[in-house]
Amino acid sequence: MISNLETAENPEKLKRVVIEPLTRVEGHGKVTLLLDENNQIRQARLHIVEFRGFEKFIQGRPYWELPVLVQRLCGICPVSHHLAAAKATDMLVGVKQITPTAEKIRRLMHFGQTLQSHALHFFHLSSPDLLFGYDDEVRHRNIIGVIEDYPELAKKGVLLRKYGQEVIRLTAGKRVHGTGAIPGGVNKSLNTDDRNYLQKDIKQIIEWGEDAVELIKTIYHEHPDYHRDFASIQSNSMSLVNARGEHELYQGGLRARDAQGGDIFDHVDGVRYEDYLCEAVKPWSYMKFPFIQSLGQEQGWYRVGPLARINNCESLSTERAEQQRLEFMPLENGQPVHATLATHWARMIELLHCAEAIEQLLHDEDILGHDLLLKGDMQARGIGVIEAPRGTLFHHYEIDGDGVVQKANLIVSTTQNNQAINESIRQVANNYLSGHELTEPMLNQIEVAIRAYDPCLSCATHALGKMPLEIELLDADGNSLSRIRKQASGEICLGR
Repeated sequence: MISNLETAENPEKLKRVVIEPLTRVEGHGKVTLLLDENNQIRQARLHIVEFRGFEKFIQGRPYWELPVLVQRLCGICPVSHHLAAAKATDMLVGVKQITPTAEKIRRLMHFGQTLQSHALHFFHLSSPDLLFGYDDEVRHRNIIGVIEDYPELAKKGVLLRKYGQEVIRLTAGKRVHGTGAIPGGVNKSLNTDDRNYLQKDIKQIIEWGEDAVELIKTIYHEHPDYHRDFASIQSNSMSLVNARGEHELYQGGLRARDAQGGDIFDHVDGVRYEDYLCEAVKPWSYMKFPFIQSLGQEQGWYRVGPLARINNCESLSTERAEQQRLEFMPLENGQPVHATLATHWARMIELLHCAEAIEQLLHDEDILGHDLLLKGDMQARGIGVIEAPRGTLFHHYEIDGDGVVQKANLIVSTTQNNQAINESIRQVANNYLSGHELTEPMLNQIEVAIRAYDPCLSCATHALGKMPLEIELLDADGNSLSRIRKQASGEICLGR
């Protein structure tokens, strides 16, 4: 068993397996495994091989550009960065609370974003593994296979995402990289035609959301031992909750709980995140390793995202999603659910919740209002915290007297899941890698564990499934024992 993720004795004497690049995830990354002469895993690591650099890119830019600039980090979750930056710049312009119309427009935008992102991940990236199994033929284990075998399911996935994108278009101005949120509020509200357009399909979207929850529930219960044990790790969790302890995606306090569900801290203002969280740096990855300061680096790592949010909240504010949460939580007899693959279930509960929340907002007259913008006294420091689809997201800016950015720090969701992803890789490698025979299904199991976190490896989007992948197993003397290569076409080539 791997006893230490960070070190391996005499690494130059160990066999090295490399999985590069990872597929069906957003961004570029690789996994390395070090094995001893008995093929026991001594080290397992996820490497992020891209440099993000946005903290430097935006230095010297005026603060009002930030909500538009930073969303270029990602084409899948730009709204999350857009809103986190907007919330930080609210603070810079001295606005503690934006108008009711502005907040509800932002919330509507964010629910649309989370809905479309969860639909994309579940139906396009993860459903092939869940529906066909990790050892299905490569040519079939993809979205094309889903379309061939489950055409109605694939269609629902496309239309769910399309609806979320339409919500974004009408609130942000564009489906991708919109401009709707500005410092101190928003620049447009909905008109009656916009609202009627979105109301027309929302009941169908809610029904499809329920169908998605039922689907993942069925998949989970068909193989409960596998789904409970595969890549499962015990971890701390962190998320936003509102004052009542309810699930919250846009505005709330930070809550962290330990693996047994005990509070580490609760209802902490995100502006004070530096008092509670620290970031460690490793020489082998461009991605940092955040941890809870009071627990230290070794014990303080944590998970964020759908599973953490469902574990941490006392309830959800929408009826159907709350009923689904009540069915989900008994999986571990009232204890937090740590099964990594249960993240897909939690993700679909959130998708349903977002659909219901959109319906509620569409019946709120405030979204047709015209009181959109406030401004106060300028501040030198602004921090925005939001729950992105993948987890808690922090944007921190400091400006000079001319409103020019002097310092920026962005802590994205996948960064906070970094250690958890590494631990899940290690668990899979320990339990499923054996012998000298390298097979594509073994390779894919490691990727299945990573994909459960829906990582955005550099918070940027790249072509999915079109990159070659090769892993090679070497003995202690550096001799090649086995090699497997996945071509850009998906063809698998074995050799020595």
